[in-house]
Amino acid sequence: MITLRLDPKLEQTINNTAKNLGQSKSELIRKSIIEYLAKLRKPNSWEVGHDLFGKYSSGLSNLSANRKELIKNKIKAKRK
Repeated sequence: MITLRLDPKLEQTINNTAKNLGQSKSELIRKSIIEYLAKLRKPNSWEVGHDLFGKYSSGLSNLSANRKELIKNKIKAKRK
């Protein structure tokens, strides 16, 4: 459980917003914190550039995701 102090104006804004949305103040604050924390999360290198990796040299955008299947297909093709 967390207790926090809010200035009266912010508390009234929260009360009004929760009432307008048909939610409890706790639910509004909980959802707001979850959304804020999600925005703070920084994406890793793969998430930032996944649409660019391997795209330009081969024309395939799924090389790292499907690498095992692609290698298997190349080996099968050489054996034929």
